[in-house]
Amino acid sequence: MASVIEKTIRAAVTPVMGAVSNFNRKRLDAPEDGHPYLTGVHKPMTEEVTLADLPVEGEIPAALDGRYLRIGPNPVDTPDEASYHWFAGDGMAHGVRISGGKAEWYRNRWIRSNKVSDALGEARKPGTRKPRTDNANTNIIGINGRTFAIVEAGGFPVEMSAELDTIAHNPCDNSLNHAFSAHPHLDPATGEMHAICYDAPVMDKVWHVVLDKEGTVRREEPIPVRQGPSIHDCQITENHVLVFDLPATFSMKRMLAGYAFPYDWNPEHGARVGLCPREGLGMETIWCELDEPCYVYHPANAFETADGTVIVDVVVHESTYARSTFGPGGKWSRLERWTVDPASRKVDRKILDDRPQEFPRYDERKTMQPYRFIYDIALAGHPDELDMAGTELFKHDLQDGSKLVRDFGPGRHPGEFVFVPRAPDAAEDEGWLIGLVIDAQQEKSELQILNADDFLGEPQAVIHLPHRIPPGFHGNWVAG
Repeated sequence: MASVIEKTIRAAVTPVMGAVSNFNRKRLDAPEDGHPYLTGVHKPMTEEVTLADLPVEGEIPAALDGRYLRIGPNPVDTPDEASYHWFAGDGMAHGVRISGGKAEWYRNRWIRSNKVSDALGEARKPGTRKPRTDNANTNIIGINGRTFAIVEAGGFPVEMSAELDTIAHNPCDNSLNHAFSAHPHLDPATGEMHAICYDAPVMDKVWHVVLDKEGTVRREEPIPVRQGPSIHDCQITENHVLVFDLPATFSMKRMLAGYAFPYDWNPEHGARVGLCPREGLGMETIWCELDEPCYVYHPANAFETADGTVIVDVVVHESTYARSTFGPGGKWSRLERWTVDPASRKVDRKILDDRPQEFPRYDERKTMQPYRFIYDIALAGHPDELDMAGTELFKHDLQDGSKLVRDFGPGRHPGEFVFVPRAPDAAEDEGWLIGLVIDAQQEKSELQILNADDFLGEPQAVIHLPHRIPPGFHGNWVAG
């Protein structure tokens, strides 16, 4: 817990910094050609929609019973284009309910932060919030029969109904003290979820947070760091949780300048991967250095070899936030395999595929084990953007080094696809890939269900939606 002195200092200083930030925000220049994350395919939706009995092309597998959920930023009002950052937009959840071979409904709902409730003229939702932010826009998951919208950088989880209405701001039934993450990872053996969490602008620590099967925090272990790194994701192995301490750090300069997302590229920070003991002290983390700076938003799977070396596959970005105050930025991204050696405390990097790509997913039953397949989407490869205008979905075979490419066609842009096994004991790759595809020319969307083991074949089913769902961040299949 923060000391009384620390709390007193924060209480005195925070309003002053906020006033300076608000003053400078009015002096920023808006982008000349429109904000890249508020126009084109990113143009926000302006209303909440409920649709029943959706039209389906093909046949939805009878074994699929649950909801496909996805979330992303979607401002409830017209934001200040000069200071707006894609990562800071008001959260909007989208969902499709599938059961009995039918697509029963589609719904989209704004996450009810205080700002959103006020803008919609509604009473504010109950629950425990952070004073700085109560927005959640980055991932939406199921925990023990409940649904939560989640975010990083200090925001608490927001509990949703099965129909995506906001119930309450809920820090894990008040068992969470500091922060949560957009990317908790489920240990299939224990049913627990592990995450690395940071709270901007806490500069000197992040936390390894573990939720038990019921979704209650049982571990909140501090890990010493410096300069307030932005750690978007993590991974777990049998003995470790991986901490990606990379040179995107909190920037007081950007915050005071009035930008909504106060992080900047800081190559002097260095780049390292920490192997934090899953049950040990954070100060016992083994730090393994990279030879040059880079950034990772998302790993695929990780596992340990017999000699204790850790293997993790990651999408690597040359940099982030370096040349853009509107979104991630960076010159290139590619898929790499990192070998993290706790003995030498070094990280060896091997390029698996140098095409620009993001959002790697895999069969999560294989978490912490050797595995074969990664599924991710192509980026258009435009510098200084995390450009969601690619048209291809990739399937990487880590065993033979091959790659299959499914192209959805001109103006058709896939988002993150998730893998759903056909049965609990199905083989790896024996299942479906489910994800949204934007048809930018028709201003429509599709939820496509593909057969992972017939990757280039006809879709198993296509669920048609009569509007464009803007590109978002992450989604999951939540079984009924």
